[in-house]
Amino acid sequence: MNDVVFPKPVFHGDTLRAITKVLSKREAKSRPNAGIVEFEHQALNQRDEIVSKCRRIALMHKRPA
Repeated sequence: MNDVVFPKPVFHGDTLRAITKVLSKREAKSRPNAGIVEFEHQALNQRDEIVSKCRRIALMHKRPA
């Protein structure tokens, strides 16, 4: 994970929800059955304020053809 930020505080009793967006994807050079995907994760409180945000890169298995 990188670019981790917490722009607003979280308080006891807050209701949180998460949103994940796929920012990019590409073939893995060394593994033909996998790809590299970049995600952006956001956590929002009950007022739809972003309380946490980060980017993550993951190696994912591809679907069988």
